Amino acid sequence: MLDGMTAKNLDKTPVTLLEEIFPGDTNAYGTAFGGKILSLMDRAAGLTASRYAHLHFVTASLDAMEFCAPVKQGEIAEVVAKVVYTSKHTYGIKVEVSAVDKTKWQRKHCGHGLFFMVAMGPEKKPLPVPQLGSLAEQDQADWDEAALVHRQMLDRKRR
Repeated sequence: MLDGMTAKNLDKTPVTLLEEIFPGDTNAYGTAFGGKILSLMDRAAGLTASRYAHLHFVTASLDAMEFCAPVKQGEIAEVVAKVVYTSKHTYGIKVEVSAVDKTKWQRKHCGHGLFFMVAMGPEKKPLPVPQLGSLAEQDQADWDEAALVHRQMLDRKRR
């Protein structure tokens, strides 16, 4: 581990961001711009990686993104991110987005994606990152998916 960090002091708590969608955040249909939602997802992924490893991270890639329902004006976009995969310098962060109705506080799943964040040092060079420990069954499925996407991403870079 880095700087004396052990599995016990790594914060695996998912990060949750809440943001109300206002008229300036929406398109002609009254739903949030995709770029607005992606920005929130990217912010949550970076905060999650930093919270976990206590390092600075940059976005390396976004993959497996799917929007399945819109977040409407007046709803709250709830973005939840968690570390699901680690490699030497990279974290795979699973990010899920829901629309939350402010009067009932019910969630509707709106999308999900996989962000890969790289730890960067002061000289803007990748740093090694603390690794995930043992995984539960569902966590293993998330790891396997992220590992496959990460390998595909690296293969594309090599070509």
